[in-house]
Amino acid sequence: MIHWLSNDPEDTRFPPTTAALPEPNGLLAAGGRLTPTRLLAAYGRGIFPWYEEGQPVLWWTPDPRAVLMPEEIRISRSLDKTLRNGGYTVSVDQEFQSVVEGCAAPRADAGTWITGKMARAYCQLHDLGHAHSVEAWNRGQLAGGLYGVTIGRVFFGESMFSRQRDASKVALVHLVTRLREMGYGLIDCQLPTSHLASLGARLIDRKDFESMLGELCPGEPDSADWPRPPAPPERPGPASERP
Repeated sequence: MIHWLSNDPEDTRFPPTTAALPEPNGLLAAGGRLTPTRLLAAYGRGIFPWYEEGQPVLWWTPDPRAVLMPEEIRISRSLDKTLRNGGYTVSVDQEFQSVVEGCAAPRADAGTWITGKMARAYCQLHDLGHAHSVEAWNRGQLAGGLYGVTIGRVFFGESMFSRQRDASKVALVHLVTRLREMGYGLIDCQLPTSHLASLGARLIDRKDFESMLGELCPGEPDSADWPRPPAPPERPGPASERP
């Protein structure tokens, strides 16, 4: 039977992750509110929310877990060419809400799991300094990006999107470079995808994942501001305003 969480905004209690269902893989609990306190407590224990509109909040901790070690990122020849000659520029934390909206847009082969409540919750975490975005730009247009939550030296990836070829991959490569510079040891990818596998993501046992969290996540989340690069290029105005 699934454990139901209380609606107390400060309640951070979750059942042990060993109580998660094997099918569907990793379903641990339901209900509760998406408050910053609860979300940070969940991520620090390897638990994340994932549900669709009309459902209660569902909390997951799958086994095995998809992760990307920063030192294991794999860059193909074609991606390397895009990084060098694709015309992309990258910014950090300049358009967090726009990135969330891009990730929330329905995909060609699926709907969206990023509900309005989810989007507002992560924007609130961003305002508190716990969530960050990476934006890839091309000719002043937001071409793709990603966002996630940070605790200690772990980046918990939430979602990514592309409007132009390889834009989300460009954002991820720049994220990995930044995380290496800042001494991060782990990127949580939650669930495996061929897209992430092509970049070096792999599966590890949940108990090993939780052990890494114990080493890399401090007792309290770190809300220190990330160093920020220059602002992205100015977006072009309407055609009537262009020279």
